[in-house]
Amino acid sequence: MQLNHPDELKIHKYLEDVRKGKAGMSDETIQRVITDIKESLEKQFRQPKKRKFGLRMSNIGRAYCQLWYDKNHPEEGTDMPANFLMNMMLGDLVEAIFKGILTEAKIEFKDGHLSVLKAGKHEIPGTHDLVLNNRVDDVKSASPWSYKNKFKDYATLKDSDPFGYIGQLAGYATALGVDPGGWWVINKGTGEFKYVSAWDMKVEQTTIIDEVAKKADRLEENKFERCFKPVEETFRRKPTGNKVLGHECSWCNYRYKCWPSLQELPSLASQAKEPPIVAYVEIAKDEETNK
Repeated sequence: MQLNHPDELKIHKYLEDVRKGKAGMSDETIQRVITDIKESLEKQFRQPKKRKFGLRMSNIGRAYCQLWYDKNHPEEGTDMPANFLMNMMLGDLVEAIFKGILTEAKIEFKDGHLSVLKAGKHEIPGTHDLVLNNRVDDVKSASPWSYKNKFKDYATLKDSDPFGYIGQLAGYATALGVDPGGWWVINKGTGEFKYVSAWDMKVEQTTIIDEVAKKADRLEENKFERCFKPVEETFRRKPTGNKVLGHECSWCNYRYKCWPSLQELPSLASQAKEPPIVAYVEIAKDEETNK
């Protein structure tokens, strides 16, 4: 078992002791977990249906073009599926229970609270998850695929970060005046967990915040600009002549508005019985290139 944080062993030891009947959870900790879950239910089910756009720590790491649509044309985004709300609740439940586990494992941490990031002339609010060993950490629940492939290490997450986790953590660290810690990631499929360190962020933290300030300035100017280009499709390492949506855009709710020619079709190049769905932006006129 590879451990990336000195307190991981304490958590494993506590959970093993609970499984063997040697440890439990105090009434005080259980009530704290219940309170956190209650607050989550109120946030998810009682909040206004529409919230006025504003930069927050939770969105500052996202692409400028997505934020522009959030600000100017939120109605143009594809509707989130009904299960999205359940997914959000699962994330909040995982965070609440994980903090209870940290408490019972005798790991001292400071709970999250509202703070304000000053990026250039802009003030951006946000509420972090926790501060441990004077480093700010986020708690993330992840699908089995994301747990293995996305939350592999800092470099992998930075290479493809459509949800803006890098900017979010850098914002919290700067606002709080502490070092960036990392992400406690819990696999929703198996219950296993790990720590992904963001210590490498320290050397580029100032640059990340400077980029946030520039992004906020551009949003004030309010000129739309695409941040990404379509990608050349390849099949068996050979170009097909088609262009497909980049990975960053594939998660965006505004992809159909931003790319009017977008067609999500079974792969034109694949010869499988059930070809994977591919997001095509341009399809070559010569159909022979797709065989």
